[in-house]
Amino acid sequence: MPFTLHPTLANDTVEVTRLSLCRVLLMKDRRFPWLILVPERESVREIHELSPGDRALLVEEIARAGEVLTRLVQPEKLNVGALGNVVPQLHVHVVARRTTDLAWPGPVWGSGAAVPYEESELAELRERLAGAFNTTRRS
Repeated sequence: MPFTLHPTLANDTVEVTRLSLCRVLLMKDRRFPWLILVPERESVREIHELSPGDRALLVEEIARAGEVLTRLVQPEKLNVGALGNVVPQLHVHVVARRTTDLAWPGPVWGSGAAVPYEESELAELRERLAGAFNTTRRS
């Protein structure tokens, strides 16, 4: 069965790139530099449902996303989480945080309404992220 991105993720994000395992998405919320990694495996809800090789690859791709965000936005902290309480498809949030952001020190989800990017700002950030993924080590 071919992989299909959950409609909520498709609506709330824009695709940045594809890695060996994951589709890398940018959350359309300018308050936080926020990537979402979605393993392209159909009907997987939990990390333990991935094969051992895919689990190892997922960790490497999360680290790679963290490296990209660190290089581009120099956060004070990276938050990584796989909740799936609203969207059942396995996906991992990698969020660049600063002590001055609106949700600090709490989690970003549930901290108010998303603030959309201007179209030009979204396109420019997406391009910078895609370029940064192309220049980081391959998983």
